[in-house]
Formats: sequence, C-alpha cells, structure tokens
Amino acid sequence: MVRQLIHCIAPLFYAVSLLGIPSCAHSQPSALSVQQVAPGVYMHQGAHLDLDDGYQGDISNIGFIIGAKGVAVIDTGGSRQVGEALLSAIREITDLPVLYVINTHIHPDHIFGNAAFKQEHPVFIGHAKLPNAMALRGEAYLRQGQKLLGIQFSESEIIPPTQLVASFQELDIGGRKLLLTAYPNAHTNTDLTVLDETTGTLWTGDLLFIERAPSIDGDIKGWLSAIEDLQKLTGIQLAVPGHGPATQDLQGALSNQARYLNLLLHDVRKAIKQGHSMQQAMESAAASESGHWQLFHEVNRRNVNLIYPVLEWE
Repeated sequence: MVRQLIHCIAPLFYAVSLLGIPSCAHSQPSALSVQQVAPGVYMHQGAHLDLDDGYQGDISNIGFIIGAKGVAVIDTGGSRQVGEALLSAIREITDLPVLYVINTHIHPDHIFGNAAFKQEHPVFIGHAKLPNAMALRGEAYLRQGQKLLGIQFSESEIIPPTQLVASFQELDIGGRKLLLTAYPNAHTNTDLTVLDETTGTLWTGDLLFIERAPSIDGDIKGWLSAIEDLQKLTGIQLAVPGHGPATQDLQGALSNQARYLNLLLHDVRKAIKQGHSMQQAMESAAASESGHWQLFHEVNRRNVNLIYPVLEWE
C-alpha cells in the first residue's frame, strides 16, 4: 500500500508536525506544519493577518488530498516560497505525483504558490472566469506582492488554470472522487468549492470565513445566495474554510457569516436611505458584530467601501 494510507487510521484533527529536508539541487524552505483533518486530507491554517499589517504570504488555508493515484492540492499560498513549503510538506508524507492544483478563487494569498508546483506538471484547475480575472488583476497583484514581501516574493508568478470549471466537475485521484462546484459572483466572481466524497470534507475557499471577518470582493447578495446553497448540502462531515479553523459545524459557521453579511447589507441600505455618507456608514454599519470577528475594523470598512456605491444604484 502507498505510504499515505498509513495515516487513514489517524483520528480526526491528528496533528502532524513536519520538518523540512534540504535538497541538494535547490534549498527548500522548511515544510509547512499541517493537520490531517480527515483520513488522507491535510490542511495548513494561515495566520489572521491583514495585508496592511504583518502580511507574510501565509494567511489563507491551503492543503492537499491524497488518493491512490496521486495528490490534489487545494490553494497554494501567497508566494512561491509558501508553495515550496507546502510541496515539502507533501513530500514528507507521500511520493505520489501531484496530479492537480486547484485554486478556489483569484485572491493572491491563494494562488501565488502555484509556481512551486510547475515542476510537478499538474493540471491547474480553476473557475471558468479565473483566467480572465488573472489577466485583469495579475500585474497589480504582482506589484503588490513584491511591495509587501520583497525577496520572499521572488519567482512568484501568475499561473492560470488549464482546466476550467463552469458548473460542476468530478476528479478521480484514485479510490476517491472530488466534486468541484463553481459559483456565480459571491465572495468573488471566481469561487470554487471542493468536496472529498470519501470523507465528506468540503473545502469552501473564501465562501466561508471562521474567526476572521469575511471580506467582500464580489457581490454581497450573491454571497448570501451562495451561503443558502451551501446550507442545503448534506453529508458534510467537515468544512475547511478559506480562513480559520476547520469545523464539523458547517451550518453554524455559515449562519454566523450570514448574520454579519445580512446586518451589513441592512445597515448600509439604511445609511443610504437616511442620506448618510460612506464615511458615516463605515463607522456605524454592522458595528454590533465587531466583537465576533478578528480584523473586523479593517475588513468591515473595506466592505462598506465596496458595497456602498453599488447599493446606491438599487
């Protein structure tokens, strides 16, 4: 049996501490620490840091799923360096080939580690709208990454998907099937979820935030609709959010997020109706939620800045 099957009897949330092994050909960074959150499913949890305060390229949840034929990677981090550390973590567990690299959406903290996997020759997979989003935002994201990370961003690059998901797609990585679902404009217009049917583990990308304040870059009403769709799913044993810890209580986590987004939508609409400025709305909208979310002040202000002009035209 392949090496990774040893881990299939590990209990839920069994933590695996991984140390990097230098390569003679190329000095690799230390391997990321990962948790085996379900049999054959490994997750690295990113730190709750804002882009403007202490960003180091490792703020999102990334990880991989191992089948009998190979590995599917789900998001790769905010730089090639983070991606290399993820690849080192994979190689500490299995020698099987990386068959797929799946990006759950456009944001730079999820995609720039792709460059570390080129040598594996995987199929890069993303939402049908991801290539266009990368083309439109790529140069700005590259400049931003260089500014924020400096030398730590070296050799990071935009790698668009070669296989696109317009609605649903099924992947077989050997003895386990992954169901990929593309969503309309929600957190972004490129959101994709990954369901491992073997363990009932759902990777939500940034359609779900836990602990960290949800950040809008798409359509707030579309996001609320996507939450309703996610709440209808059955058989989910574990959810891996885009940010925050994995949870067995998907419904509760979605309800928490919907509560915030609904209140934000209500309060911004109310502010517009009462003739309040955007700045006033930034100070007051969804203020009662501030104690429930990390980075609330920074993220909530940006959310208001994005949705206020849109809602003015309702």
